[in-house]
Order: sequence, then structure tokens, then C-alpha cells
Amino acid sequence: MKKGLLIVLSGPSGVGKGTVCKALLKKTNDLTYSVSATTRKPRAGEVDGVNYFFKSREEFMQMIEEDRLLEYAEYVGNYYGTPCDFVEQKLAEGRDVILEIEVQGAMKVKEKFPNGIFIFLLPPSLDELKDRIRGRGTEQEHVIDSRMNVAVEEIALMENYDYAVVNDEIDLACKRIESIIIAEHCKIKTNE
Repeated sequence: MKKGLLIVLSGPSGVGKGTVCKALLKKTNDLTYSVSATTRKPRAGEVDGVNYFFKSREEFMQMIEEDRLLEYAEYVGNYYGTPCDFVEQKLAEGRDVILEIEVQGAMKVKEKFPNGIFIFLLPPSLDELKDRIRGRGTEQEHVIDSRMNVAVEEIALMENYDYAVVNDEIDLACKRIESIIIAEHCKIKTNE
């Protein structure tokens, strides 16, 4: 059986990773979403085990100690990480797995899975990114400014990715990512 592809989708906070990922999952039956663990509080409508595994700081630290995370990072005061078991099981079953994670986490995954497909999602502009974050209505202005400073630093790391996709329209961004996945499945090294 052919092993699945690990697809890592990341980019700055507010770029629309979650929205694009949800749209991709609706369109693509062969794609499995990897749910991340986090210590941040759930936003309105978020469900434990669906959007994230919401953990206390103590629970998350135990996962780190037991080496049960593929990657983890602290971002704006909260921890985020990818549980190992789920990802490895799905890849072994021949399923493609998509990780929707922050840039710090993507760089750690790249160390462990250099053959993963790394896609950087970009906003049409930094002004648009700030408007999207502000539009959530969940962040105070000083947090928005902090997120924007981090976004500029993260965009500078784009050179470590295989692909860059601008999220100008969700459908177009999804089509571009679907094309990348198809092309990766057609590579000679994937089919050897």
C-alpha cells in the first residue's frame, strides 16, 4: 500500500488557514484533517476534538514529557501541538493528512518529516490581514498589533516552504492546493 502524503498548511494568524482547510476537506474525500492540541480557550462555536483538543497547561506539559507531540510551539502565550499517533496511523493507512499549523510548528515538522509538502498561505496584503484579524472581533488592539509583528517575521520564513498560495478567494486557494497535491502524487519519487 502506498503511504499517504503529509501536507502542512501554515501562514500568519488571520490568513484564513482554518477556512481554507475546511473548504478543502469538503471538496476532497481523500484528505484527513489532523486536529491540533492547544492550551488556548475555545472561541465561540469551537468544539473539543473537532477544532482542537483543548488542554490545560498541565495536560499539555505531560504530552510534551511523554513525547506524544509531533511538534509544539508557544504562540502569543498559548501552546499548540500536533499529536503523533493520529498522523502516523493515517499516513500508514495510505491517507493524505493535512496539518493546519502555525509557522513555528511547521518548521519543527519539517525537521521530522522533510518529505512533507509545505504550503505557505499568504494574505493578499498585510492591510487585508490586519482587517481579517480585527474582523474576528475576538482580539484587543494590542493583541492585533502583536499578531501583525509576528506575521511579518513569519512571512520572512516563507523561503523554507515548497509552495506559496495567496488566499485572495477561498475557492481559488483551494484549487491551487488541490493542484499541488495532485502534482505531488504524480512525482516519480512518490510512486517508486
